[in-house]
Amino acid sequence: MCGIVGLLAKTSALRQQLGQLVTPMLECMGTRGPDSAGLAVFHEALDGNRRRFGLFSPKPHFDWQALQQRLSQDVTGEHPIHVIESHAFVTSTVAVARFRAWLKDSYPGLHLISVGKAIEMYKDEGLPTDIARRFRFADLTGTHAVGHTRMATESAVSPAHAHPYTAGEDFCLVHNGSLSNPYSIRRKLESRSITFETDNDTEAGCRFLEWRMREGDTLEQAIQTSFSELDGFFTFLMATGDRMVLVRDAFACKPAVAAETDDYIAVSSEFRSLAHLPNIKSANVFEPAPEQIYSWTV
Repeated sequence: MCGIVGLLAKTSALRQQLGQLVTPMLECMGTRGPDSAGLAVFHEALDGNRRRFGLFSPKPHFDWQALQQRLSQDVTGEHPIHVIESHAFVTSTVAVARFRAWLKDSYPGLHLISVGKAIEMYKDEGLPTDIARRFRFADLTGTHAVGHTRMATESAVSPAHAHPYTAGEDFCLVHNGSLSNPYSIRRKLESRSITFETDNDTEAGCRFLEWRMREGDTLEQAIQTSFSELDGFFTFLMATGDRMVLVRDAFACKPAVAAETDDYIAVSSEFRSLAHLPNIKSANVFEPAPEQIYSWTV
């Protein structure tokens, strides 16, 4: 099972309503994935060399203010922090490698779940409706968002195993399906010093695509390469800072539907999660073809 959703807003008015529109999509797909859920939302990129570091604490009532104070003591500069439930977002000019090293040394129990100039990501165990309410998804604004509801079939139910998966900066992936060769992909990437955080097959696909992009491919070129490297069934919905991309495997056995208007692009596993969207009756609604890459730019 599992459910995927995505929404790209073309107008400033809809970008202010992004959370209000995408939240019912995610909640509707809760019947496809009641174990855990997540949402990645993308904003206009931060200026200069500032980045947003998304953190997750597995322990309730973590002292985020103490973390901010320690970071300010250890690393020169300002590091404003925004906290919501078990997640916190630190905005800083510190280099990514230095922040990772500092976090590992200072707070090894925390998880860095997203990094970038545009991405803001939430994910946790539980019913999608509860997660959406806890993290106030309906209040979110942004240019585009991708989400996932999970029914675990091949690995543990945990916040780390929830989707979206991220790798590198401003890149995330949600997946409906099952890869049959994740461990061969993993061995290939680990030999190139790429580390993994879970045993989930989706993480192998995510890190493979991000590796290809670091090697110089565009996302579309990386996906094209993946057709001969990744084995199994998949509908992948991906996002970068300026685009949303959808692809299905050669058999297209995992459902997907897309709707396009002058105001938005919407993607879901089932049409019923799109039924509330404005002007959906006049939208161009279609089933994405197998191994065809659909790429929409903000």
